[in-house]
Amino acid sequence: MLNAESEKEYWRWTESRYTNPDLKWESADIISAGVDVGSVSTQAVIMLDGEIYCYSSMRTGSNSPDSANNAMDWALEGTGLTLDKIQYVVGTGYGRVNVSFAKRAITEIACHARGANFIYGPEIRTVLDMGGQDCKAIRCDQRGKVTAFLMNDKCAAGTGRGMEVFADLLQVHINDVGKMSLDIEKEPEPVSSTCVVFAKSEAVGLLRKGWPKEKVLAAYCSAMAHRIVTLLLRLGIEEKFAITGGIAKNIGVVKRIEDELKLKAPEPSVDPQIAGAIGAALFAKALVEKERKKA
Repeated sequence: MLNAESEKEYWRWTESRYTNPDLKWESADIISAGVDVGSVSTQAVIMLDGEIYCYSSMRTGSNSPDSANNAMDWALEGTGLTLDKIQYVVGTGYGRVNVSFAKRAITEIACHARGANFIYGPEIRTVLDMGGQDCKAIRCDQRGKVTAFLMNDKCAAGTGRGMEVFADLLQVHINDVGKMSLDIEKEPEPVSSTCVVFAKSEAVGLLRKGWPKEKVLAAYCSAMAHRIVTLLLRLGIEEKFAITGGIAKNIGVVKRIEDELKLKAPEPSVDPQIAGAIGAALFAKALVEKERKKA
């Protein structure tokens, strides 16, 4: 029989929703929304005249259309606002074509650049989006428009899914992984493999050698950070630099990226995991304005 400890879902990160108590949708001119259906997480953001009114961030289920609907329903919960009152919805992310109520689908690269511009300010020029199953290095201008990008989606190493695998393996809650990986006296050598399957095997070997969990996590976070930095250097980094996506909340990976780049990423003004959905909602607002000009 499995004990309670082995049944615990260490990989399950905390889902969240928020409503801005200072905004009233009834008095808004443009109500726009963005839904980012990723491989691991789904976010819905509703904006009133370009300000965040409410959002949700939850795990993507096995069905992309259901995930989009569930995220939107949760974001709207308790607000009195209904989907039919939202003038324009843009879908983005891995499952963007499956957002049935969206009027348009826009790539997550464009949306994360636009979202980073909103979260971190117009001076941001390089954006790292660390997603569930891929990483994207993006350069953008002062309006958040993409000027160049590179992505690595060959395997889960350096992504949210890879971190979930390690959280489960070491029986450390994923919310605690980053902090625990820094609780070491000396930085160990990174795990040598860039493949999650082999890195996992290597980690098991290190545990058998007597390495504490903190040291194994440090070795994996260090390997993730180095892999991500390599991608950024291939693109070429222009300051200022910012991070979006769920892994942006992992201090162990973020600090090691910053140390290797000798750059400090600014603190986000809101949850960096909703950057793609913010960008989509801002594109939706711009499309409403464009339609009005044509009328």
